[in-house]
Amino acid sequence: MFDGGFWNYIRSFFLILKRSLIAHRVALLILLVGVFFPLQIFGELAEEVWENEGGFSWDVPTLLAIHSTANPQLDRFASTLTRLGVFWGVFPVATVIVLTLLFHRRWHQLTYLVITLLGSIIINRTTKVLLHRVRPHLWDSPAPELDYGFPSGHAMSSMTLVVALVVLTWGSRWCWFVLAVGGGFVLAIGWTRLYLGVHYPSDILAGWAASIAWAIGVRLLLKFPSPRKNSS
Repeated sequence: MFDGGFWNYIRSFFLILKRSLIAHRVALLILLVGVFFPLQIFGELAEEVWENEGGFSWDVPTLLAIHSTANPQLDRFASTLTRLGVFWGVFPVATVIVLTLLFHRRWHQLTYLVITLLGSIIINRTTKVLLHRVRPHLWDSPAPELDYGFPSGHAMSSMTLVVALVVLTWGSRWCWFVLAVGGGFVLAIGWTRLYLGVHYPSDILAGWAASIAWAIGVRLLLKFPSPRKNSS
C-alpha cells in the first residue's frame, strides 16, 4: 500500500522528533512540571469553585483545626506577619530588586521580573472578579478582608516573588538560599491567611499553583543568560 518513499518520510519525521526531544528535554521537563501540572491543579480548583459555591469538603475542617490553636498572642503575630505578604514585604523587596536591576542595566532580568509581577496581579484580580468566591466567615477575624477570596492575593504575590527570585538566581550560589528562605516565607504567609480565617486552603493552593505556572511560563518565553553565564 505504501511505497518506500513514504516510510522514509516517516522515519525522517521520527528521527527529527527524537533529536528535538533530546535537544529540548530540559525545557520540556520544566514546561511539564513547572507549567502544565500547576495549571492542572489551578484549573481543577477553579472549576470546582465555579460549579460549587460550597467549595471543597476539606476546606472548613482544615480551617477549624488551625483555628483551634488560636490565642491572643498568635492573633497579633499572624496579623503583623500577614502584612509582609504584600505591602510590608513583597512590594518593598520587589521595588529594591527592580531598582537594582535597573541600576546595573540588567534589561532582560528586569523585563522578566516586571512582567511576572504585574502579570500575577492581573491574573489574581481577574480571577477574583470572574469567580467571585466569598471568603469564609467561620469566626471573627483579627484582620478581616472584604474582597473576594479565590485565589489568595497574598499567596500569589509571595509565591510569584520567590519563584521569580529563584529564576533570577538560578545557577548562582544564592539560589538555594533564596529557595530555602523563600519557601519558608511562602508557607508562613499561607499559614497567616488560614489562621486569620480570611481564606480557604483551596484559595491558597490555587494562588500558589497559578503563580508557579505563570512565573515559570514567562521564563520559558523570555530568554536571558543565567547568573553563572554572566559571571563567566
